[in-house]
Amino acid sequence: MLTRTQWGFIALIVAGVLAPHLGVYPTFLMKCWCLALFACAFNLLLGYTGLLSFGHAAFIGAAGYIAGYSIKAWGLSPELGILAGTAFAGVLGYLFGSLAIRRAGIYFAMITLALAQMLYFVWLQMKFTGGEDGLQGVPRGKLFGVIDLADTLNLYYFVFAIFIVGFLLIYRTIHSPFGQVLKSIRENEPRAISLGYDVDKYKLLAFVLSAALAGLAGATKTVVFQLASLTDAHWHTSGEVVLMTLLGGLGTVFGPVVGAFVVVGLQNQLADKVGSWVQVIMGAIFVVCVLAFRRGIVGEWMTLFSRKR
Repeated sequence: MLTRTQWGFIALIVAGVLAPHLGVYPTFLMKCWCLALFACAFNLLLGYTGLLSFGHAAFIGAAGYIAGYSIKAWGLSPELGILAGTAFAGVLGYLFGSLAIRRAGIYFAMITLALAQMLYFVWLQMKFTGGEDGLQGVPRGKLFGVIDLADTLNLYYFVFAIFIVGFLLIYRTIHSPFGQVLKSIRENEPRAISLGYDVDKYKLLAFVLSAALAGLAGATKTVVFQLASLTDAHWHTSGEVVLMTLLGGLGTVFGPVVGAFVVVGLQNQLADKVGSWVQVIMGAIFVVCVLAFRRGIVGEWMTLFSRKR
């Protein structure tokens, strides 16, 4: 007998495989999968460890620049460029995390925000990033020297495969003994310390893993759009991932995925109709979410399903 999570995962796979053949624009889907992975990585830190980072844009932005530059200037293949961006985000996560975990609560959030903004201005001043114009013209190349990623369908399934690998890694992490320790830190940190766990070490490991997966999303997004820009490194992106996670369902497996699709879908549909007012609408949705259904879309649905049973 399959569990609800297993059924959900099967539905996710089927939907991802069939979506481009059902008339859904592949580029829109690829953006959604990249940001869904970003949201899942953020959820690992906030939803399962209880650490609110306002600086996660630093990792998706930095990985995008490193991946784009290594592919364009150094001639690396797309898979190696993405790995380079992911590794850089992981190292950056270690540096940021080593400083940030010394504080908790709002102080932790403000430290991550400050560090991310410092890095934002570094990217703005560096020549290879292209400043406000961004790093443009990143070639997609051939995957493993064989599969041409200039073909949109090939690129789509490559991006979807990356999302699935990242999603499964997060799922395995939160259901491992390591993940159980993270949950105990979230629920009662003093008790976790009293049981003998090195809480700072677990927090740092969670931060690095979250940063690396966020970097994987950013590097993949750069290959998709052939562009690395300051938009991904801006603090607005950190705010958007918080919205995606809370809207979909904080601390749920599929919540961030649903939240990412809802947010990106609304932005795409409303941008041409209301222009800059889309930010006001998204802010209103965030307020309603926090006040009316704090468990998020998936969380509320799971609660309703459990009550009916």
